[in-house]
Amino acid sequence: MDSSEQSVVARIEGRAGTILMNRPRALNALDQPMIDAMAEAAARFRDDPAVSLVVLEGAGGRAFCAGGDVRAIRDAAVAGDATTIERFFTSEYGLNRAIAEYAKPWVSLIDGVCMGGGIGVSVHGSHRVVTESALLAMPETAIALFPDVGTSYVLPRLPGGVGMWLALTGARLRGAEAVEAGMVTHFVPKGRLPELRAALLDGDAGAVDRLAAPVPPGPVTANRDAIDRIFAGVTVPAILGALDAEGTEWAAAQAATIRRMSPTSLAVTHELLRRGATMDLPACLEMERGLTRAVTRHPDFAEGVRAVVVDKDNAPRWSPARLEEVSERDVAAMFG
Repeated sequence: MDSSEQSVVARIEGRAGTILMNRPRALNALDQPMIDAMAEAAARFRDDPAVSLVVLEGAGGRAFCAGGDVRAIRDAAVAGDATTIERFFTSEYGLNRAIAEYAKPWVSLIDGVCMGGGIGVSVHGSHRVVTESALLAMPETAIALFPDVGTSYVLPRLPGGVGMWLALTGARLRGAEAVEAGMVTHFVPKGRLPELRAALLDGDAGAVDRLAAPVPPGPVTANRDAIDRIFAGVTVPAILGALDAEGTEWAAAQAATIRRMSPTSLAVTHELLRRGATMDLPACLEMERGLTRAVTRHPDFAEGVRAVVVDKDNAPRWSPARLEEVSERDVAAMFG
């Protein structure tokens, strides 16, 4: 098969094992064959003494990886195919853990859209490099899923209330803002990526530090006081109340965004991060895996993916429709 037809192109180049996510028309969204191929390549490069580090990239110039193939998961959920759903999340989370435990530098060059599953294959690595073209988010509450791929561990460990803010709102971070928020490690201008990549192929992971540019305070820092105060709320309704009381344009925008999300997903996400704050990564991944079973059976998941991905009318009909109608008992039951 020609490399242009492979959804993952993995090869040894110099001292580096390179992995290219190669579904550009799908914005490199992860499907089952991609996850399997990436896991195989990661294991092969890990055990090869000729490989000093791994470089992960996305093809096409528009996206690093826009997430998991949620349309396929929705199709399986509608068909009652729990086996396909279980296999997808089990293998995806296994890859996330393997990256977190990788014994060699795992360098993600994030240039373009990076969401959901794209976060999962990068955030657990040693070097997460963004350019000015990068756009990062965990937008799962919009499709009635939840921030997964190990972010129930990562998000509660970001500074102050930043993790809860990102989780509930799906806020999008551009380039340097992702460094500011703590989601990535380095900012390298797009024009220097070829130089960086060449150094990485020589096995020089230190080039990331040398070529990185400093990140000045930006929008995340400007709103940190409000983020920390408001998103420490003990419930999502409490957070919304604090946003409404803040009286700023920024707070009003956050409140409006949250009110568009699945009420059930918001409640589940808040509880997920509360629990994840006291757990290690393997335990968080196992918690997420269990939660996928309940969440993908909930009617909001199929409806959310329909509204955002399938029909793209952005007019989901949530059940229940209001946060006040979400039962704490029902949320607890979803965690098993």
